[in-house]
Amino acid sequence: MCHTIYLHDGKLEISEIMKKELPKANLAFLSACQTSAGDHNLPEEAVHLAAGMLAAGYRSVVATMWAISDSYAPDIAEMFYKNLSNDELTDGVVGLDIIGSARALHTAIQALRSDLDGEKEADLLTWVPYVQFGI
Repeated sequence: MCHTIYLHDGKLEISEIMKKELPKANLAFLSACQTSAGDHNLPEEAVHLAAGMLAAGYRSVVATMWAISDSYAPDIAEMFYKNLSNDELTDGVVGLDIIGSARALHTAIQALRSDLDGEKEADLLTWVPYVQFGI
């Protein structure tokens, strides 16, 4: 498996993540191009990056099916996390409600679509690539 996340200080292979015990691996937000797409040049590798994160123990993974817009990806991420924040946790601690991750992504996408309504950038490729796996 050669799926790799390139970090500022080197690369991280998904196989390395899958070998670790990650009991608190609740959410992975993979804001990069094609994080839920396999490589057509490597058909024997059925596990894409998002699936690898699920296999590693992440309960919820947000990924993309193809290229995403550098202009709007930060907006999607910001709206997603705002929608996901929960200030009503039982222990009084503000945190993220990962059970609502699908709804948080949906709401973020709808907000972007509304903001872009009628603009040239409002085409499908701006907002369709985002998908959510898990809970």
